[in-house]
Amino acid sequence: MICNMMISIEEVRKIADLARIKLTAQEEKRHAETISTVLEYMKILNEVDTTGIELTAQVTGLENVSRSDIVEKSDTRAELLAQMPKTKMEELVVPAVFDN
Repeated sequence: MICNMMISIEEVRKIADLARIKLTAQEEKRHAETISTVLEYMKILNEVDTTGIELTAQVTGLENVSRSDIVEKSDTRAELLAQMPKTKMEELVVPAVFDN
């Protein structure tokens, strides 16, 4: 892979740290090369003349599909609660998220 190493190993380490991903030295080198190659391709795209081209966010013609939000009576509450590992006063009990 031939590229100008636009992104450094240190930058890859910082990105991995932010993403909470542990990388080996070999992976850091490979990702630096891969990301640098992608950035090189982006340089090529920046050279394309887009004068007169209308901005677009999507080109498929698809539109958001939505339905009415209709409240319906459900008889599954007791059945769902019976499947829960721990309940109290007909509510699910889960471990605490925050320290007291």
